[in-house]
Amino acid sequence: MVLTRRIFSLFTSPHLTTRFFTPTSEHEALRDNLNKLIEKDINPHCKKWDKAKRFPAHEVFKKLGDAGYLGINREVEYGGLGLDYSYQAIASETFANIESGGVIMGIGVQCDITTTALSNHGSHELKQQFLAPTIAGDWVACLGVSEVGSGSDVASIKTKAVKQGEEYVINGGKMWTSNGAQADWICILANTSDGPVHRNKSLICVPMRTEGVKVHRTIDKMGMHASDTAEITFEDVRVPVTNLIGEEGKGFKYQMEQFQNERIYAAAGVIAGLDRAIAATIEYTSQRQAFGQSILDNQYVHYKIAEMQTEVECCRALYHKCLDDYLAGEDITPIASMLKLKSCRLARQVIDGCLQFWGGMGYTDDVMISKMYCDMRIMSIGAGADEVMLQIISKYMGIYPEGKP
Repeated sequence: MVLTRRIFSLFTSPHLTTRFFTPTSEHEALRDNLNKLIEKDINPHCKKWDKAKRFPAHEVFKKLGDAGYLGINREVEYGGLGLDYSYQAIASETFANIESGGVIMGIGVQCDITTTALSNHGSHELKQQFLAPTIAGDWVACLGVSEVGSGSDVASIKTKAVKQGEEYVINGGKMWTSNGAQADWICILANTSDGPVHRNKSLICVPMRTEGVKVHRTIDKMGMHASDTAEITFEDVRVPVTNLIGEEGKGFKYQMEQFQNERIYAAAGVIAGLDRAIAATIEYTSQRQAFGQSILDNQYVHYKIAEMQTEVECCRALYHKCLDDYLAGEDITPIASMLKLKSCRLARQVIDGCLQFWGGMGYTDDVMISKMYCDMRIMSIGAGADEVMLQIISKYMGIYPEGKP
C-alpha cells in the first residue's frame, strides 16, 4: 500500500487541476519562423554534411544565434530572449525537422545541454565571457562529462582539477564529446577534491585553445554522422579559479540538473521525429503497390501504424506532463527519467517498424527512414542509458536495494 502511494505521488502535483501544456499563438509563431530558417539555411545542406561527417557549426550557429534561437530561455542581459522554457521546448520539437540527426544533436549541445548550469549558477563575469558568445553563435560549446572508463557512472570520472594558487591545473580526458572538434570552449566535470564522489566534483569552463588541451581524435559512428564526436585530453591545463561554475563540490548536482534539460530536449526531438517517420511511412506505403493493392491497404500494415501512432500520443502526454512540472518548478527527475526511457525505447521500436514497411528501399541511404534508424539508436544510450533511467525510477519508487550508491 505504501509503495502504491509512492508510485501514485510521482504523477500527482498541486497544479493537476490545470491542463497539460498547450502552445499559444506566440509559440506557433516561433515554430513557423524557425521552420523557415531550417528549410532555407540548413536542410538543403544536410546530405552534404552527413557525407562529410561534420557540419559547419560556427556557420550554422551564427545564423541561429542572429535569429535568437540559441538563447530562447536565457537571460536578456547575455543576449537571450528571456522567455520561459516552454518556448525552448517548442524550438526543440522544431529542430527535429532538420534532416540530419547530427545537426540536431549539435544544436542541442549548444543551446540546452552545455549552458544550463552556467546560466543557472555561473557568475556574471563568467556568463559574459562564455554564455554571451555561445548564445550569439560566435562560439561553439561542448560538454565534457563521459570518459573512456566512465560513461553512465558519472560519479566514477577520473579527471582532476587541482587548485594551485589562483588557478586550477587540470589533467585527464573526456570521451564522446559532441561538438568537441569544433568547440571554442568546453564545460568539464572534474574532481576538485578527494571527498565523497557525489560532493567532490565541480563544473569548470575551459577555453579549447588553452595550452594542454588536445582533440586526441574524432570518432566514427554508425549514425549522427554530421556531429563531430571527439576524444579530448587535458595535460597540465591551467585556468583561473574564477572559471568555476557556482560552488566548488556541487558539480555533480549541477550536472544532474543539466541532464534533466538534455532528457527533455531528447524526448521533444524524438516525439516530433516519430511523427515525421510515421507520416512519411504512410505516404510511401500508400503509393507502393504489391499484389494488386497499396502496402497501406493491408490490414496488418495500417493497424500496426495506428498502434505506433497511439504509442507516440501516450508518450507526448507524458512529455507535456513533464514540461508542465518543469515550468511549475517541481522536481522532474522521476518523470523526466520515465519520459527519456519511454520515448527513446519507442524510437527504436517505431523506426524499426516503419523501416520494415519500406522494404528494400528502407535499407538504402537514399531515404530518411534509414538515416533515422541509425541516428536514433544512440538515444537509448546518451544522456543516461535506459538502465540508468530504470535505476533512477527505482530509487524514487523506493524499491532500489538499500546500501547501493
